[in-house]
Amino acid sequence: MPLKLSLKPGEKFVLNGAVLANGDKRTSLVLQNKACVLREKDIMQAEEAVTPARRIYLPIMMMYLDAEGFEDYYNEFALRMTEFMGAVQTRGVLASCIEISRDVTEGHYYKALMTCRKLFEFEQERLNYDPAGLSEHAAHY
Repeated sequence: MPLKLSLKPGEKFVLNGAVLANGDKRTSLVLQNKACVLREKDIMQAEEAVTPARRIYLPIMMMYLDAEGFEDYYNEFALRMTEFMGAVQTRGVLASCIEISRDVTEGHYYKALMTCRKLFEFEQERLNYDPAGLSEHAAHY
């Protein structure tokens, strides 16, 4: 099934490990076969993984983008997911964690990433975490 990407002017994305940037006009790309694609808004830098859910997201993203480092990324994911699930009692959040784990096990990393982003909202409510202050917050670590 083809994937259509609509890109804003200057928007960056990763395609099979290569970082690409759109030109100065809005454009659309259609990928005809399976590829690892992440838009700029879905890419997380290591220094941005400053909360428990973000520490789950980062190794999933790396498994998706860097198959060679799978074992290390998977071990980090398993550790962080175990810690998170041990601290959470909300049924819906635990169900999302199980769904993420199942998707990772089945190699559906993109789907796992999108579900993991939903944990950010839960975490924001519980930790009073302000993602707008991320760069300021990350600078203190």
